[in-house]
Amino acid sequence: MVYREAGTVRYAAIGDSFTEGLGDELPDGLSRGWADLVAAGLAAARGETVQYANLAIRGRLLGPIVDEQLDAALALDPPPTMITLNGGGNDMMRPGVDESKLVELTERAVRRCVDAGVRLVLLSGADPSERLPFGRVVHRRGVALTAAVAELAARYELTFVDAFNDVEIRRAAYWSPDRLHLNSLGHQRVASLVLSALGHTTEARALDPEQPTRRGLLAEARYYGEHVLPWLTRRLRGRSSGDDRAGKHAHWTPVEALPRV
Repeated sequence: MVYREAGTVRYAAIGDSFTEGLGDELPDGLSRGWADLVAAGLAAARGETVQYANLAIRGRLLGPIVDEQLDAALALDPPPTMITLNGGGNDMMRPGVDESKLVELTERAVRRCVDAGVRLVLLSGADPSERLPFGRVVHRRGVALTAAVAELAARYELTFVDAFNDVEIRRAAYWSPDRLHLNSLGHQRVASLVLSALGHTTEARALDPEQPTRRGLLAEARYYGEHVLPWLTRRLRGRSSGDDRAGKHAHWTPVEALPRV
């Protein structure tokens, strides 16, 4: 069903670095990402301005997303007409994660949005596990969480966007050098998946076939030094990449419909 509603669309995005847009940096250094592209796509499809807020913060666990960010989204004035939620990726990279707790948190968000009369769109993050250290563990947890969230979405009759099982986006060309965050092409593909799920026909761009690349020891050593060790150091210090950060669009920001050429 095409996403049509009377009046202005007010779209709020909550989540972690995936929704903040990390990896899709503009020339001014700011992150764009799939949620920004979805807001622009909705404006173009409707031919009118969409109000947009993005409260996502990199490094956030699902608990703060469901509590703090959802609180802020529902408190926006006027209230949102649609919210997208993705989370749990950072939880799954920590030892001893309770996956049932992640499902409970997601259902809490679902119920709050249902009670508030706000349309909730659930997303699974893209699967980065193929090139990550301990990737098999991350993949196994992602499979279980994605299936549980899909079942939850079906039970509440919500739109669910399954980027995790999108085989195309697992290719290296869609990922940033840290192998954890999507690059600009990856965010564009997720945006097309979301817009299609909302009923707006888009073509999910697929890259030409690529030759498999072999990673040498020097490249792997550089990767661990530049990306893995800093991440481990933050974990040991109890720090997060999102500490002292706020959502990039904490209030309604108008996204204009670009004129058709």
